[in-house]
Amino acid sequence: MLLKRVMPCLLYNGHGLIKTVQFKNPDYIGDPINAIKIYNEKEVDELILLDIKATLEKRGPKFEKIKEFASECFMPFTYGGGVRSIEDFSTLYKIGIEKVAVNSLILTHPEIVKEAVRIYGAQAVIGVIDIKKNSSMTALPFNFAGHAITQNLADYINYLQNEIGVGEILLQNIDREGTWIGYDDKLIAAVLKNSKVPVIVLGGAKNAENIKHTLYETGANAAAIGSMAVYQKKDMGVLIRFPKRESIINE
Repeated sequence: MLLKRVMPCLLYNGHGLIKTVQFKNPDYIGDPINAIKIYNEKEVDELILLDIKATLEKRGPKFEKIKEFASECFMPFTYGGGVRSIEDFSTLYKIGIEKVAVNSLILTHPEIVKEAVRIYGAQAVIGVIDIKKNSSMTALPFNFAGHAITQNLADYINYLQNEIGVGEILLQNIDREGTWIGYDDKLIAAVLKNSKVPVIVLGGAKNAENIKHTLYETGANAAAIGSMAVYQKKDMGVLIRFPKRESIINE
């Protein structure tokens, strides 16, 4: 059995950490360095940091800040947000990022992502899929501007893994993001039937039992947590935290 991984997914706005609910109403969380140091102490498997403002603000990654974060991070570190060129990929890897997560670049310049996979290897590139259900409750992939992608979800997954060549997929559920209502196990299981690369699931985690159930019942390779990693509990204050490994992983 492949090792199951659990990791925090931190949202960054170019200045500090924030947390949203269904991609709306950002709440200020604090300083990324402080969070990274705490996660180091808790020996989490990996860390994901997504700059959710970079593409919307039409700017590239804040390399100096990211370098500072990477220098403090003692675990595999994934970064996403504002990546627009092969040079951006190269710089990120040089400053200590192990994996680069891309979403909008796949839609606007897929040839750049293909080139990054060719140069740096599939294991270094994660394809992000933001999913949301439409009025008929069909899950569709959405782009960074909030518009549905023309391909259905199964076709888009095949496109990412077969045409683009990403080595991993981050499946982010917009409807459940920040809600604490649990992962959508039925949807995750359906996605995994079409995926031949590892899938990280994100959106809706409510407690350690829910994470464990999703990992082992759906077969997901990894689970990312957002609200659970930065709040005490639902509707309570900020607290950088992480569940104990034995509560979420069958060793």
